[in-house]
Amino acid sequence: MSSPAARRPDTLRCVDPVRNPYAPGAGQRPPELAGRGRELDVFDVVLERIARGRPERSLMLTGLRGVGKTVLLNTLRSQAINHLWGTGKIEARPDQSLRRPVAAALHMAVRELAPRHRAPDRIDGFLGVLKAFAQRSAPNGRGAAGPRLRDRWQPGIDVPASSGRADSGDIEIDLVELLTDAAAVATDVGTGVAVFIDEMQDLGAEDVSALCAACHELSQLGAPLIVVGAGLPHLPAVLSAAKSYSERLFRYQRIDRLDRIAADQALCAPAEREEVEYEQKALDLLYEKSGGYPYFVQAYGKATWDHAPRSPITAADVRVAAPEAEAELAVGFFGSRFERATPAEREYMRAMATLSLVEGEESGRDDMDAAVPTADIARSLGRKPASLSPARDALIKKGLIYSGERGTVAFTVPHFGRYLRTQPA
Repeated sequence: MSSPAARRPDTLRCVDPVRNPYAPGAGQRPPELAGRGRELDVFDVVLERIARGRPERSLMLTGLRGVGKTVLLNTLRSQAINHLWGTGKIEARPDQSLRRPVAAALHMAVRELAPRHRAPDRIDGFLGVLKAFAQRSAPNGRGAAGPRLRDRWQPGIDVPASSGRADSGDIEIDLVELLTDAAAVATDVGTGVAVFIDEMQDLGAEDVSALCAACHELSQLGAPLIVVGAGLPHLPAVLSAAKSYSERLFRYQRIDRLDRIAADQALCAPAEREEVEYEQKALDLLYEKSGGYPYFVQAYGKATWDHAPRSPITAADVRVAAPEAEAELAVGFFGSRFERATPAEREYMRAMATLSLVEGEESGRDDMDAAVPTADIARSLGRKPASLSPARDALIKKGLIYSGERGTVAFTVPHFGRYLRTQPA
């Protein structure tokens, strides 16, 4: 972060686009995972406590889009693997039952533990239960049974499906039994199992209830199996609606934007490894542009690097590059989400964007995407609140907005209101 005056002209280095270290990708780990040391330390403690037979809660990460929840989830999984845990990861989908993906995740986790297990019969026994669980589905309202085609899973397990364990068709009963058996396998080898679930707010209500019940049972037994979930800010409300005790069942960690020190570290540490520096004013402007949101830090950092002719990178380089970063965000980060909305939903979001600017100014928020009352949205559109419920519910289901508090809504995407305010009606 040296100033140009402190450097002789012959020491200035070219900034090579081929060596651009920044990575603005969905779920892609940045070159420097800055500002997440506390979360990593907490998880290390959780793993160590469970290894010593101490009680611990499963973990839920919540936050807006673009704050790095998926990156952190993957990093926590790597920590568990380094502790010799069995791990599996799934991404929840609104139209998919939990049964198939959780079976695949546990299959992977137990395969990691199997080489260290002294009793192959115990592994085969669990795989038989797993196979029965995966192939079982609850009867529908007409009494017919059988999974939908897209929910079928052929696990490649040679042992026959067992009977009478995790195969009742009731997902809550079956999941409790399956996870308990998986934890028993981990106990045999003196380690644990961790199941990582991304986009957890998209689980169906029945699956959320079953997962809470299973975690509750495991915690009472002191079993070495935890669930690590990641989801949007309203995930705690989703869990609480399923089981009232979920507020005490999980450890919640809100993942937010980076503070100034961490944002500077995310930019400067990778640059220093390439022998490139930033002027202080360049870092000031990059933080102003990105708001400290990790995805935006990477996007502006990448564009700035590509445009900067030499080191140190200046504020002028940032100003030249910013339109390119903003254009890329407008298409890939904001535009793709906006296109998923219907005309009625877009009208709802435009009203939100206008009102959030006012709310943000009044509350002193610098991102101007504050939560707004649904009654105010209805009033601004000249409509009755009930008539806007379908648009609001559809936007929540699409993951574009969330309701953090009763009677209010906010965007799940940082700076989305700012983007909408620049778009023609």
